[in-house]
Amino acid sequence: MPVHHERRRLPYTAAQVFDIVAAVDRYPEFLPWCLSARITRREADSFEADLVIGFKMVRERFASRVLLERPHRIVARETSGPFRRLNNLWHFTDLGEGGCEVDFHIDFEFRSRLLNKLIGLLFHEAVRRLVAAFDGRARALYGTGQGTLARAASDQLTSS
Repeated sequence: MPVHHERRRLPYTAAQVFDIVAAVDRYPEFLPWCLSARITRREADSFEADLVIGFKMVRERFASRVLLERPHRIVARETSGPFRRLNNLWHFTDLGEGGCEVDFHIDFEFRSRLLNKLIGLLFHEAVRRLVAAFDGRARALYGTGQGTLARAASDQLTSS
């Protein structure tokens, strides 16, 4: 499967965006294709979660372990489910002029060839929609921000 990397400047603090990404149990409220999510075990700097993702007739359940380095980094890896590999990394950096830079990286591969073909056609667009959903959640919780970062947040996108 392809790898997706995206960097955005947002008019929120690193801690604010970190809190949204770390609140996995709230994902069904705003994340496309996330049908359910619950924290099954919590420790000081990590937790385990069960999620169900679905699109049309496809529905998959998986568990992941999420490592938290508040407010700068979140790493998630699948522990059981349909993936051969799932690596998800978020970096959050406060900017001197206000706001933060969010660096998002995802690399995954399903065990099923059919699912790999299905998602392969839409991979980058699907991941962009997921990242945009986090941006939308920040706007809903914290407002539009202020200054030039607020105006430029959607323009500061780079993908590879």
